[in-house]
Amino acid sequence: MPSATQRPIGVFDSGVGGLSVLRALRAELPHEHFVYLADSAHAPYGERGDAYVAERTHAITGYLQRMHGIKGLVVACNTATAAAIHEVRARHAGLPLVGVEPALKPALALTRTGRVGVIATRGTLASAKFQRLLASLQGEVAFAVQPCDGLAHAIERSTADTHPDDPATAEIRALCARYTAALGPLGTAPGEIDTLVLGCTHYVFAEAALRTHTGPQVRLVETGEPVARQTRRLLEAAGTLAPADAPTSADTTRLFTTGSLPLLQAAAHRWLQLPASACALVDVPREDAAAAWRETGT
Repeated sequence: MPSATQRPIGVFDSGVGGLSVLRALRAELPHEHFVYLADSAHAPYGERGDAYVAERTHAITGYLQRMHGIKGLVVACNTATAAAIHEVRARHAGLPLVGVEPALKPALALTRTGRVGVIATRGTLASAKFQRLLASLQGEVAFAVQPCDGLAHAIERSTADTHPDDPATAEIRALCARYTAALGPLGTAPGEIDTLVLGCTHYVFAEAALRTHTGPQVRLVETGEPVARQTRRLLEAAGTLAPADAPTSADTTRLFTTGSLPLLQAAAHRWLQLPASACALVDVPREDAAAAWRETGT
């Protein structure tokens, strides 16, 4: 059994979008080990009900604890954070836990026009957690909120696309055009939206398509770096942060998926420069059917 400081940090998302958070975690915490799980067989979370998402969140948390002995958990999914993080905290009180939420507060500090756009999944925007956050900031700036049905799924499917005219890539461009237009005028002039919150971890990987419509002056705000800093703070407080002189190796990150293994391998290579051998398929059944665990590497 590895020591507390040597145990891995668990990270999960409904798919490969959480790799944007994992990328920030690896940059902030280069001496740590990570176990990432993409629950792609059950995605997209943003178009599921809260009860379903909470059930998956509990099952994955239990899996990561039992099978990998994680010392902390990063819920790298806005929808899962909104639907279940309060229950996970109650059930796993001793586990350092970091969730993600649309970065409305950082955007508040950045805007100069007083108008902020928020794009996210319908599930995130409809959640009580997001509505409370939005209500707490009303009156300070004007928020334009836009659900982006299908965008996270299109980004997921585009992972292996290499040509700009591939169907999923073309769909991302079309969806970004539709949803940014629905927000209203974007820019730095009075009355325009000068700050855009990316309220889904997948959307970081659509930055180029979004920039086509926002222009270079609009700030895009995502949550990876703040989440990584908060993870460091919690591990330091728990006394489980890997020491700065801990040896590092090429295999400090392992990735698992409940869905398409080739898709995860393509994403790991494209966005993290990790080899296919770092990825494996895993079965994470419902908690009440957790008698059998299956992992198949490549």
